[in-house]
Amino acid sequence: MNAIEVIQQRRATKQFDAGYVMTLEEKKELLNIALQNAPSAFNLQHWRPLLIEDRAQREKIREAAWGQAQVTDASMLVVLCGDLSSWESQVKNIWAEAAEPVQQYMVPAVDSYYRGKAQTQRDEIMRSAGIFAQTLMLAAKAHGYDSCPMDGFDFDAVGKIINKPEQYEICLMIAIGKGVSQPYPRIGKLPFEQIVKTDRF
Repeated sequence: MNAIEVIQQRRATKQFDAGYVMTLEEKKELLNIALQNAPSAFNLQHWRPLLIEDRAQREKIREAAWGQAQVTDASMLVVLCGDLSSWESQVKNIWAEAAEPVQQYMVPAVDSYYRGKAQTQRDEIMRSAGIFAQTLMLAAKAHGYDSCPMDGFDFDAVGKIINKPEQYEICLMIAIGKGVSQPYPRIGKLPFEQIVKTDRF
């Protein structure tokens, strides 16, 4: 499939073949595609994906997701978190290979943009996580897998199950595997003319 076909064919899938097993290498490959290619503000790479491999851990998360089967039936489950502190903890590492004038500009610019702005920090990890998640799901589709983005779960409960660090926020989960049902027909798509405006609303 070319890129347009991948975008058009990717659909949220709820039912997965519970017997299908992706190798750990396949999972790492998909994650690495997103890690290396998804864009993020100031290149801060706010995302912190947690790959859930333990079956008991999956069962606990399924309980916190109100019994949704894709949590345990999908071959791959990622709890995608964002690091609220990456603007401060990682900026020098990330920009270390840049030319000195670039570093001298970027490091204080990042600090000025984020420091003391809790809402901005949270907004940025959510934006970056959304881009990462879509990149991961498109990569999965290109490799013949289906996916389901999820925010239908108890965030606090899942945070406790995964021992979430204080500076992290859970953004969403992504289930990936072999779908066993046809997606529902696309419905309710609002027309271009109703949604897209030019220059001003």
